[in-house]
Amino acid sequence: MAETEQVKDLAEFGINAGNMETDARKNHYHGVILIVVSAVVFSTVGIFVKGVEAGAWEIIFWRGLFSAIFTVFWILKRGTFQKNFHGIGVGGWSAAIIGASGSAAFIPALKLTSIANVALIYAAAPLIAALIAWGWVGERVTLKMLLACLFALLGVGIIVSGSVGGLNLRGDLLALWMTISMAIFMVIYRRFPKTPAAGPVVLSSLLLLPCALYFGDPFSIPFHELAILALFGLVFAVASVTLTEGAKRVPAGQAALLSALDTPLAPIFAWLIFAEFPTQATWIGGGLIVVAVFSTLWNRNSGT
Repeated sequence: MAETEQVKDLAEFGINAGNMETDARKNHYHGVILIVVSAVVFSTVGIFVKGVEAGAWEIIFWRGLFSAIFTVFWILKRGTFQKNFHGIGVGGWSAAIIGASGSAAFIPALKLTSIANVALIYAAAPLIAALIAWGWVGERVTLKMLLACLFALLGVGIIVSGSVGGLNLRGDLLALWMTISMAIFMVIYRRFPKTPAAGPVVLSSLLLLPCALYFGDPFSIPFHELAILALFGLVFAVASVTLTEGAKRVPAGQAALLSALDTPLAPIFAWLIFAEFPTQATWIGGGLIVVAVFSTLWNRNSGT
């Protein structure tokens, strides 16, 4: 009788363990989908920034204000206001501050240097995120992940080699800080997985409003540009929430690598909207990035 019960307990343990593994796998896949959606949406950012004459601080103000409004509306509709703000904790405030600094650097970087240069610098995010997560969270960095990151860097390098124009050091340095801050942002959600996704996004936008009012003149822009920036705010809200939700479910290095999918996608959207046909370098480099990203997904247990 005792042996029968022991066998039964072992069988139940096996079922429970199998269910836990299945749930973990589903959770990971959901995270991958969310980050890919975020990358697709983020790939349109350059179009909004380059498509208006408004200055960087004016864009930061209206993008932040509309992003905060749309995100709060989404929170209220889901009935998660208390969860997103009252229990925001250290992780939430850290994500909000780091996210704000990254946004403050990102918009002027796109104004001061080319989208291709910003994309090249941002491609270093997987390496930075993986190293930070290794030292802070204890996530191991495998050879497979490092090779995938190098392939992504090579792909972006090929894209940039086919672009025309000079580098702007100030814009490149801002893009570098944006890359570091986004890597830290992703690791924060791995370190504090219970941190709400939407609340910190709202706070990061609101934190920049006083600075934008002081350094810029947001009420001087024409109405048609205001409408464009309102749409930009909606796009940014969707991309930010999906990124933070996905970052909870996927290791930091892989999350940053997946988010690099916006690099080959941005020229494609530019072609569809402005009839700018991607160069051969863009197709080749973009293909390498896609291969690098999806190579990390074949075997969940072989990479971080």
